[in-house]
This record gives sequence, structure tokens and C-alpha cells, in this order.
Amino acid sequence: MKFKPEEIKKILLIKPRGIGDVILSTIVLDNLKGYFQNVLIDYLTEPYAVTAVEFLPQVNKVLTMKKSEFFLMAVCSVRKEKYDMIIDMWSNPRTAQITFFSGVKYRVGYAYRGRSYAYNIKATSERGTTHTAEHNLELLNALSIPIISKNIHYKVEDISFIKAKEFIAHIFGANQKIVGIIPAGGWASKRVDAVKWVDIVHDLLKNYNCKVLVLWGPGDEDDANFIVENIPNDSALIPKTSFQEMTGYIKNCDLIIANDSGPMHAAAAIGIPTLGIFGPTDGNYHGPYADNSDFVANNGLHCLKCNKFDCPYNHECMLELPNEKILAKIDQIAGEILRS
Repeated sequence: MKFKPEEIKKILLIKPRGIGDVILSTIVLDNLKGYFQNVLIDYLTEPYAVTAVEFLPQVNKVLTMKKSEFFLMAVCSVRKEKYDMIIDMWSNPRTAQITFFSGVKYRVGYAYRGRSYAYNIKATSERGTTHTAEHNLELLNALSIPIISKNIHYKVEDISFIKAKEFIAHIFGANQKIVGIIPAGGWASKRVDAVKWVDIVHDLLKNYNCKVLVLWGPGDEDDANFIVENIPNDSALIPKTSFQEMTGYIKNCDLIIANDSGPMHAAAAIGIPTLGIFGPTDGNYHGPYADNSDFVANNGLHCLKCNKFDCPYNHECMLELPNEKILAKIDQIAGEILRS
């Protein structure tokens, strides 16, 4: 379906969850802003994921919908805004319904089976052929929009950065090299075991002159406390924070080491060298998306990239991952920083 760019003044991007996926979806923002003159861009997401985009200068407004909410409630909110275009970057059955009943003239989405009815401009690329961030660009290809940027975005508020900086200076003193580790992960199988984190950090401290900051969120408390209790002299636990406050600590770090998680993607988007540790998910498609970042995995296992929420074996992908491989990756992305 053809359209005139000058007609497009207001766009809604739909990406309900999770925080990492929403952050990766911001790869489209610079391209949309570069193509459509003075366009306003809104997001529709679930309440917990608002933090991923609410402070971005490229985003005008964030609408929310609850996961269990009847889809017509979201339709009513969308119709009130009188959008010129919807880009459904999720394209599941529910977001397809919202898009279809929105009354918006130009409706962009993936031509997945059973959902393509909702869209009059369709992308056909299948998932799992490119990095998740770049998969979003297929929707812009369907619009024939030139790709001028592959940057993803996350905004840390100044107050979050300053508060974290003061905490770190109080605990470790000024001018220390800080490595942040993040034991968070949405699935049990994606999480590096706490005992393995301790092993990794001990080798990290042997090889670099740094301090270790353990960043945690809801559900991470036991692992975070175990790590700090077993590395008492050169590590510290941050206080309870919101996601936005946690990213203030991330921005104060010289390196982040993390499981596949929303905070990992935020770290990469902020520009901090980030090393993702991967097992059940594929780092080629879900790893930290930045030139100064990378991932490591225990290659060779028959069960690697299993996508299982719980490990049916002995979590070999994490527990038997050689520390030498981790340190080699750290050397590549941040060795010079940590030794300077």
C-alpha cells in the first residue's frame, strides 16, 4: 500500500514486553525521525516496560495496556489519539486485533500466519534469521524507509546517575575501575548459578585492578547476597532500586557482565562495554547489541540454545563454561579500560 510521507504526522509503535525487547525495538526511531519530517512517535507497551522508553527524546508519549486487559480497552485508547500509522513490532494475535480495530489508515506488521489480516503493509521476514534488534528493521523495509542508523537507545536520568555515583564513591572511593555483574534473568535456565558467579569474580579480580558491583532486582536477592558474602573485600551490593535507578549504576560501570536480560540490553544501549553469558538462548540473535559488546557461551554442548525455561540436565551451559573463555572476551571488549 503506497503512502505519502508528508501525510504521516503521528505514529504508534506497539511493543508490549519485555524490557529488553522494547529497548531493542528502539532501533527504528532514528530511521523514522530521519524519514518523516516532524513526526510524533508514541509507544504502546505494558506498564512494567514503560521505563524502557519513557525518557527518550525521540518518544512523544507512552500508552499502556495490561497483559490481562480486554483488547478493546487498548483499542479505545489508540483510537482517541488519531494516529496516521501503526507499526506493530510484536504482531501476536492480541496486538494484531488492536491494530486491525484501531481505525488507523496505515497498519504495518509481520505477515505471520493468522495475523496478516490486520495489516495493509506487511513484512515477511521470519524470526530467528537476524538479531532481534535488526528483525524490527524488516518493518521499515516494508515501508521502503532507508536504514540510516542501527543504534538502539535507553535514557538514564541525571538524578539516577548522580545518586549511583555518590553511592559508589562512598563504598569504594573515587577513581576506581568498576565491573558490574547482573545475576538477573527471566528464566531459571538463563541465570548463571550464584556459585559460578563467585568463581568468575574471583578470576576477574585476579586479572584486573577493579571493584565489583552486584546489581540486582526483584527475585535476584538470594543470588546477589551469596555473591557478595563470598567476595567480601572487593565487592558491594547496590541498594534496592527501580529499573531506571539500576541503570544509573550501570552507567557508572566500566564493564557489565550479565545474563540474557533486560538490564543487559540497557547496558549495551547506554554504551557500556557489555558481556552477555548465554546458554538456553542464542547470543547471535539475542546478545548485547553494540559494537563494544559481545557474548560468550559454552559451545559444543548438545543442549545449547535449548530455549527451555528450566534445565533438564545439570546446567552445564553455565556451570561448565570455562572462565578462560570469559576472561578472553573481557580482554577483547574492556581489557584496555580495566588495565589503564
